[in-house]
Amino acid sequence: MTNPVTLLARAPVKAAAALREFGRMCAMGIDVVLAMFRRPVQVREFIQQFWFIASVSITPAILVSIPFGAVISLQLGSLTSQIGAQQFNGAASVLAVVQQASPIVTTLIIAGAGGSAICADLGARSIREEIDAMEVLGVSPIHRLIVPRVQAAIGVSVLLNGLVSVVGVLGGYFFNVIVQGGTPGAYLASFNALAQLPDLVISSIKAFIFGFLAGVVAAYRGLNPRGGPKGVGDVVNQSVVITFLLLFFVNTVLTALYLQLVPAKGT
Repeated sequence: MTNPVTLLARAPVKAAAALREFGRMCAMGIDVVLAMFRRPVQVREFIQQFWFIASVSITPAILVSIPFGAVISLQLGSLTSQIGAQQFNGAASVLAVVQQASPIVTTLIIAGAGGSAICADLGARSIREEIDAMEVLGVSPIHRLIVPRVQAAIGVSVLLNGLVSVVGVLGGYFFNVIVQGGTPGAYLASFNALAQLPDLVISSIKAFIFGFLAGVVAAYRGLNPRGGPKGVGDVVNQSVVITFLLLFFVNTVLTALYLQLVPAKGT
């Protein structure tokens, strides 16, 4: 059994190591941003990665967005009926789906499906020393491999966010009108009364940032596996967990800033 004193002594060391890892990941994120403006543009690699991420993400995202919209609509419908504000159920459901659920669902799917595949691919290349060989030949792995994958993750995230928003809103509409007996006119009227264009803009901005984070985290962990093939599996799991943690933290910050900077419609 490990001595508690030993565990306390190791805690600062582990914290320092985690901070160093986070710093290296941030540094690589900056390198990726700078490499995006370098030529030549890896068009073929981008198209291949975009198609792959989209193909493994579209169906799960749609299947997840339907129950998300349904749960939000049913829960808000029950709450608004208790306080006598059924006329605002449509606006509350749509805003919750567009602002919060849609970018989160999109990034969870991309990180779990596309991000894990990116991490596994780069991890396998790393243990086969392909990355080292590229560096010896003077080819930048960031510019050649990582930038197209991050750009593909961003592009799929933004487009998939719009699709998930539409499917989630339609699912909420169905359950509110059909299941709970709401009226279509009241649902749409409340949405038009309270929703505004910045709500859609912040949703797209979140999807853009979350897609970038998912791509960078997956690429960073894939380039740094430890322990051979088993290490590749470990970094895949770590990339998904780290992306989820960053996702919810950044979402909280962006939501707080949006609510402070953009006044609600009608105020």
